[in-house]
Amino acid sequence: MHLRYMFKSGFAMSSQAITETDIRTIVERFYAEVRADQVLNAGFAAVTDWDDHLERMTAFWGSMMMSTGRYKGNPVAMHLIHLERIHPGMFERWLTLWRKVTLDALSPEVAAEIQSRAVRIASRLSSALFGSDHAVPPARPLELASRPYRSTPVFDEDTVPKPHLQSYRLRPQTWAKLTVLEGSLHYHLHSQPAIEADARSPVIIPPAPH
Repeated sequence: MHLRYMFKSGFAMSSQAITETDIRTIVERFYAEVRADQVLNAGFAAVTDWDDHLERMTAFWGSMMMSTGRYKGNPVAMHLIHLERIHPGMFERWLTLWRKVTLDALSPEVAAEIQSRAVRIASRLSSALFGSDHAVPPARPLELASRPYRSTPVFDEDTVPKPHLQSYRLRPQTWAKLTVLEGSLHYHLHSQPAIEADARSPVIIPPAPH
């Protein structure tokens, strides 16, 4: 049997993970997509000075991602002014374009972080404008390459570490992959039937008591 812990959580970003140039590029590409989009373009029809709008959005995302503090506006108040141009379905489309642009322009780890923040922003705005029934549901996390942070030696029924025979819970936001090289074993997740694992069916262990 071989047990490998797979690190699945998001990565903390260093201060050098994203730059203002990156943010400006993302903002310019994103709003080019918005202006060409049949769902979203009506919501931005009131924008007459796009250079000013892009500058404000660059300041906004710089404040969000780099703590620059340059953005001083009130997003909810600004959207309320143009409420007649906005409908709830726009937020999901907005996020779809945001995911596309950020994933094209950034590393997967940084894209996942900026996408997560966009989901929270969209949810707060949608709730403020249309009520909690229209809150944007959490997006499925971006799939990142799994990276083990701990790997055990190969062991058998005689050499299995004692902690693996006792009740155990993984760290939050981590998973484990249990791979059987030969034979089979029974894996128990609390309150659920035992799982028989063999070389054909590795077990993915969630962060729950087992």
